[in-house]
Amino acid sequence: MLKQMPNRLLRQAAPLALLALLLGGCASQPSNSALWLVPEPLAVSYRTELAIARLSEILHRAELSEEQSAQLYYDRGVMYDSVGLRSLARLDFMRALRLKPDMADAYNFVGIHHTVSGEFDAAYEAFDSALELAPEHEFAYLNRGIALYYAGKTELATQDLNRFLALKPTDAYRILWLYLVQREKSEAQAKLQLKQHLAALDSQEWATNLVRFFDGQMDEQSLLNTVLEDLSSPQLLAERLCEVYFYLAKWHESLGRPELALSYYKKVLATNVYEFVEHRYARLEMARLRGEQPTDSYADEP
Repeated sequence: MLKQMPNRLLRQAAPLALLALLLGGCASQPSNSALWLVPEPLAVSYRTELAIARLSEILHRAELSEEQSAQLYYDRGVMYDSVGLRSLARLDFMRALRLKPDMADAYNFVGIHHTVSGEFDAAYEAFDSALELAPEHEFAYLNRGIALYYAGKTELATQDLNRFLALKPTDAYRILWLYLVQREKSEAQAKLQLKQHLAALDSQEWATNLVRFFDGQMDEQSLLNTVLEDLSSPQLLAERLCEVYFYLAKWHESLGRPELALSYYKKVLATNVYEFVEHRYARLEMARLRGEQPTDSYADEP
């Protein structure tokens, strides 16, 4: 999980019955977790729906300054984005930028949407704008690095992701993304650095298991079995499944197993955890595997 400020603020738990079912299954079938670790899509929170409605009412009825309107459009865009309404989110981010052209966070989101659409030059431009306005905007480094990675610019992507990791070297997800990029150039060097970075991680954090897996310390089934450890809610289960399936897909892809990778990417999408980096880029990964162009593009807009 990589928090895209201010992403992941709005959540809604799936039915509690799912958690009971999975925890019960864990007790009776610990060796067959892959058979029943099936994601149940998270529902949209009614609070999010009400918040979107309220913001829309204020935008249409209240007398606001341009700066106030820009902030409200941005806030509504974040909410749209959190529930997977990307086109509506994109429109609101562009409205915010027209009213307040120095909004770095809005440029960051616009860059993400360009990346998902495979429009990498436009993505770089958006992330560059975000960093010019706010050089400390760490997630713009992550997202520009990811855009460069998908465009095949490994060296530049490595620079951005190294800088992103340096800001928080104890974050397992930052380590994983740097590893995914570095292995495009040298698998041996990438694994060596992965092992070095692993030493800085908290062994009690669940995400550390993902790094252990790529370091060869556990197999696929063992990693899946960890998903149910210390679960506190169905929401946490969906988030972990979103993550573990994405990284397992990347692993299978690296071993020349595209069908297994595609199956896992579909499971990522089935979680509806729209705000996670892993969910954002799963569809782009699928298009790459199939040799297709992303279907969701700014170029399609009037």
